[in-house]
Amino acid sequence: MSLLSAPKILIIRRDNIGDLVCTTPLITALRLRFPDGWIGALVNSYNAPVLDGNPDLDEVFVYTKAKHREHDESLAGILWRRFLMMRRLRQMQLDDVIIATTSPQPRSIALARWLKPKRIIGFGDVEGLDVALPPDNQSRHEVEDVFRLAAIYGIDGSPPPCRVFAASAVPPTPSFFTVGIHISARKASQRWPAERFAETMREIAAQGPVRFMLLWSPGAADNPLHPGDDEKAQEVLHALASGALCVTGEPLHGQITVEARPTRTLPELIAALAECKALICADGGAMHLGAGLGLPIVCLFGDSGAARWRPWGVSYRLLQTPSFDVVDIGVEEVVDAFTDLNVSRSVP
Repeated sequence: MSLLSAPKILIIRRDNIGDLVCTTPLITALRLRFPDGWIGALVNSYNAPVLDGNPDLDEVFVYTKAKHREHDESLAGILWRRFLMMRRLRQMQLDDVIIATTSPQPRSIALARWLKPKRIIGFGDVEGLDVALPPDNQSRHEVEDVFRLAAIYGIDGSPPPCRVFAASAVPPTPSFFTVGIHISARKASQRWPAERFAETMREIAAQGPVRFMLLWSPGAADNPLHPGDDEKAQEVLHALASGALCVTGEPLHGQITVEARPTRTLPELIAALAECKALICADGGAMHLGAGLGLPIVCLFGDSGAARWRPWGVSYRLLQTPSFDVVDIGVEEVVDAFTDLNVSRSVP
């Protein structure tokens, strides 16, 4: 099929937050290639806020997984809304449906076939694809792997940075240097101890005036559905002792200034990160959101692939030990990595 000057392209990415962030460079490149085309995305309610405010998309279609529905939502209701959405997409007579997940996705292919586009594009030797890219065999970054799709449209060169946009309701940028400290991590091998976060904050504060924003997923650690880190956040604040203040004012000499910011929703996390000038965190969704917002990052990697999942398009320092457990990363290593980022503490 010859390329159209203004095609209708739908991108499907229905997995995790970081995966969707790593797809935004492809979306940016497609918009630059087809400024008059229609570009949409089909995502789930869990990862959809990643694309809020993205100017490269004409529309974002969101469906709710059964396990993510609210307590007042019926299964029949979300299935009906999903059907109406899919019917509308089918009526749009799409040119291409891109399944942007970099592993074979038979279920997404079946969904795409129901939409009846001219082409279905994806990864792997799977029946139903009109254009199939082979699985990665070069240990690429996830961004680079997804970006192989761009060549189908005559786009070459390296992928641009990831892009995430905070809501317009974000407060004005503070007049002081703010470092985000995100203490939550889904995988056990990514969970750095509370007392080490506190000691790291003390060491960084000793280098000059700084305001910390302590970020975490709220809730109890033993909640089987939505485990949280309320107790860990309190451990961090307690370890900082009398030097810690949960305030939003100007940092004072010799004082550790902390704003405690539990983020109950993904938009809240994005908004909080947008107020920061740098970020210290484990590998995970928050790290990729920070990269999408352009933050310099010190990232702690446990049992995950650093080559594939490191921050993309920003200055970063990555720490990972041979044990693949962040508990073996020391405070001084993190402080030295942060210092090595050489982030200016001056603000506009």
